[in-house]
Amino acid sequence: MRTMWRRACGLTVAPLVMASAVACGGGSDQAAEGTTLRVIVNITPNLTEKYWNDLFATYEKAHPGVTVKLELTGTISADAKLRQDLAAGDPPDVAQQITPTADTASLFADLSDQAWTAKTPLADQYAVDGKHYVVGVGEQIQSLVFYDKAAFKKAGLDATGIKTMDQFTAAMGELKDAGYKPLQTAGQWVTGSQFSMMADAGVLTEDPKWTAKRNRGKASFADSGYLSYLRTYKKWIDQGYLDKSALGLTYADGQTAFLNGKSAMYIMGSFFVPAADAAKKSDDIGVFTMPTDGTYPSGQFGNISNPYTVVNKSRHKAEAIEFVKWATTDPQAIKSQLASDGNLREGFTYPMSSLGTSVQKILDKAPSVLVKSGDSQPIAGFSDELNKQVQSLYTGASPQAVADGLDKWWNSQG
Repeated sequence: MRTMWRRACGLTVAPLVMASAVACGGGSDQAAEGTTLRVIVNITPNLTEKYWNDLFATYEKAHPGVTVKLELTGTISADAKLRQDLAAGDPPDVAQQITPTADTASLFADLSDQAWTAKTPLADQYAVDGKHYVVGVGEQIQSLVFYDKAAFKKAGLDATGIKTMDQFTAAMGELKDAGYKPLQTAGQWVTGSQFSMMADAGVLTEDPKWTAKRNRGKASFADSGYLSYLRTYKKWIDQGYLDKSALGLTYADGQTAFLNGKSAMYIMGSFFVPAADAAKKSDDIGVFTMPTDGTYPSGQFGNISNPYTVVNKSRHKAEAIEFVKWATTDPQAIKSQLASDGNLREGFTYPMSSLGTSVQKILDKAPSVLVKSGDSQPIAGFSDELNKQVQSLYTGASPQAVADGLDKWWNSQG
């Protein structure tokens, strides 16, 4: 049993109105007088521009002369935005949502000499050659299936009886017969990410070292459990359980469709919970851990949440480090970020809805949290390639062709 996460009763969290007493490094404020810190941020339906501006305003208040400016990525990834700025000779100071690898570590400041980094979540798991280049606020779990309770009741389904992929597929058929779109998906990054949330839970529970083996050329997609999950996913498309037109939806559109009862199930991470809470739908939605072709319950595919890096070419590196320290160690900043995106961290609690409590129970029962980092960090660009390949299933590609395509792409990256 995992008991590291605890739920508080009666703890009040005010994410956007925080009076934070920040412990400052020696002379950082004085050195930072008149400094503007440019921060690449992660914008989502939960983490809006307003959220970040309000949160970072508390830092500015405690550090007179420092201005935090949001750097928005638009339609590109944070990694692509950083590389674009570096190529233009205009480096930002801090970047979220980037996981350094051995090939990219030189782009980021080595924070290993900062003692506080060792106490941040998953610090050792995300180390590169023993060095800390990224620090996070909490953890997310992502091998979750959210479901509309009314749809399940109408279809005569019991979520506790769905443990295998065959049972999951059969449930989709029952939901379709009851008049529902069985499973919500979307375009953008959602397609590939949902496949990872599904397949990684099964494959990596059976072999946690699989990605490390793939990095060494000792494993392949075409000769592994991933092919089986691709075949299952293709079956869902062919049987109409996944709507082909959904690829035209944004992440926000897909989430809204599920919240509005347009579909019966939604594979997504724990960060979905605040959206359900905000829509006042939490009591109408249930959740169960991802079914698999093997061990049940599986490990939960998870990752560091709200990760921060300091850009090595920052013109204000000392001030940037002080800012990242605040974002990942200040208690009120931590609680705000955890609550805003449904994340978790040992020793920190916040009020949870019934849906959040259900996610907590799944984490408590999970045999492990499966993290793709260190030796198990995929090659840079893999998530984009996976997304493209999974979306090709909607336009006629075969599961075998997708598995072969993923292997061919991985091998081509050297």
